[in-house]
Amino acid sequence: MLFYIILITPITYFSGWGFFGHKKINRVAVFTIPESSLFKFYKENIDFITEHAVDPDKRRYAVKGEAEKHYIDIDHYIKNDENPFDIMPRRWKDAVDKFSEDTIKAYGISPWNIQSMLYKLTNAFKEKDLIRILKYSAEIGHYISDAHVPLHATENYNGQFTNQKGIHGFWESRVPELFFDDYDLITGKAIYIEKPLNSTWEFIEESYFAVDSVLSFEKKLSNDWADDRKFSFEKRGQVTMKVYSREFSKEYSKRLNNMQERRMKASIKAVGSYWYTAWINAGQPDLNNLKVSQETKNNFKISYDKKLKTKREHNF
Repeated sequence: MLFYIILITPITYFSGWGFFGHKKINRVAVFTIPESSLFKFYKENIDFITEHAVDPDKRRYAVKGEAEKHYIDIDHYIKNDENPFDIMPRRWKDAVDKFSEDTIKAYGISPWNIQSMLYKLTNAFKEKDLIRILKYSAEIGHYISDAHVPLHATENYNGQFTNQKGIHGFWESRVPELFFDDYDLITGKAIYIEKPLNSTWEFIEESYFAVDSVLSFEKKLSNDWADDRKFSFEKRGQVTMKVYSREFSKEYSKRLNNMQERRMKASIKAVGSYWYTAWINAGQPDLNNLKVSQETKNNFKISYDKKLKTKREHNF
């Protein structure tokens, strides 16, 4: 029984920011939108955008082709210590021509998926298709937030190559859940993004160059802390779970200069800005007095069983 208790991990730790973080990011991002019919529409539908922020993760284990949308293992392309961002073309066609579509999909398509989602959201605004506006708004928020997580930009996504298995959920879920109430997430208003694909690559690059700190600080801290200080046990429903202790989590966050807070804050600003950009590019359609019935919202549900096995498991 003890063996079972130690190994079990919450489902929310299997994904970027966890369910908790993704919902918070989408919800706060609504308030970055400048005063407009877009802001009014999002505010009226904030619960939908919040709850459906996690739909892409619900599909990861059920829909083929979903998993690779959440990450890009950019360090896979490194040769001779080169900067991988100098090697990887930014445009999809150029990247596929250089490395092949199978290779690109095998190591993640995050930047191009965000570009595709922005296109879909823009078209939904043009057509004033309200349920598609809400669906794509919620989902692009998820993908943008994932791209702000350092461990979504590396093959060593869960510390499996450095004897740090479990660091993925620790960084993106455990720490934010513990200290979210202390975060200052005031970002200022969303802005129009002239070149969204370039912007996407910029925050992915920021994520990648934070990977070394994410791993090295945890490694140094773990070397100094005994396991009985590093871990604790918490009751989650009827299950007792082994988790990183509050004290260890606090010290890790401190050594990272509150990186999770900074990346979450950047995610919020980016999500709001991509929503705003899609609306602007669609011609700023007037969304006043357009309503999505509660029945329509209630009927829009994602309910997938976990069936597909992917290569990116983030548990202990």
